[in-house]
This record gives sequence, C-alpha cells and structure tokens, in this order.
Amino acid sequence: MESAAIGRQVSVTLSPLMPAASHDLAAVDAGIFRQALARHASGVAIVTLRGPAGPGGLTVTSFSSASLAPPLVSFYIGHGSSNWPAVRAAEHFAVNLMGHEQHRLAARFARKGEDRFGHPTQWHTGAAGLPLLADATTHLICAMHSMVTIGDHELVVGRVLAAELGSAEQPLLHHQGQFARLQPEPG
Repeated sequence: MESAAIGRQVSVTLSPLMPAASHDLAAVDAGIFRQALARHASGVAIVTLRGPAGPGGLTVTSFSSASLAPPLVSFYIGHGSSNWPAVRAAEHFAVNLMGHEQHRLAARFARKGEDRFGHPTQWHTGAAGLPLLADATTHLICAMHSMVTIGDHELVVGRVLAAELGSAEQPLLHHQGQFARLQPEPG
C-alpha cells in the first residue's frame, strides 16, 4: 500500500566501493572538503512547511530531482538544524525555486533566529496548508515519501503532488558561499 511508505525512516549503511589499498588513505580535511564543494554552483530553493507553531522554512542548495516516475524530489538537512524536528514531523512540504532577484529572501530563510515569514516576506497559503512564497519561479507541493540518514544529514524525499509554474526568470545560484546569477554570453 503506497501510504505505508509516507514518512518512513530508513537507515542505510554504505560500504566503500574502493579497492582495499584505498582504505589506507586518510579522510579529507573538513575545511578542504568545504572549499572543494563551494566550487560547485547549485540552484537555490526554499523548502516551506506548516508546523504546530506556524509556518516554517529553510534555504537549501541540495535540492534535486530524484525520479520522473513516480515524480520524486529530494534535499538534505543537517541533524543539527533548528528546522530538522519540523521537517522530520512534516507530512507535506513545498519547494519554492528561487529566481535570480530573490537573494535577500534566500538569505533571510538561511539565517538562524530570523522571523522568516514576517515583513517583508510575501507569501500565501497553498494546497495542504503549505506556505508558498511570492514570485518563486516554481512551487512543488510534495507529500513526504521517505527519509534516509546519510552521515550527519538526512536525505528527505518527497513525492510531487502538484507543480505551479511561476515566472521563467533565471535561477538564483549559490557558488563560493555566495548567492550568484547566470551571466549571459556576450552576443
């Protein structure tokens, strides 16, 4: 039965696929690892949800599509995040894909202790009571599908129930620890 999979917590132990000689190598230094990952540009999304204390949300740069059939998307959240308990308890969430002019909104949802839905944030209540952010390029309404513990993070997978297309403006990107935008090639 499909509904039995919703909200299911799965623990996975991954075994290394490296030859035995590779086990002699030490793990990469955490600082170097962060610097290496910062060189990868990624799109910016804000995941929103409703909770017992009102609307909640967080900026993510780990958002990706996971499957077309069924339609699944995913993102990661750290277990130390103040948003983790609300995400863990959620039955639904929305993914708001950010356009290149929404860097202030993305920064607001990334800061701790911020009143994310207070002024000047513009939003409305959508399907499943989810907060949807104004001017997002896309809203994806998702039912919780599964969660998998991966190191100190949780991989959250949602089944997309609806997609609302907004403006077709360029995406907001994250690169080298900063928000960025695409630069068109000189024509």
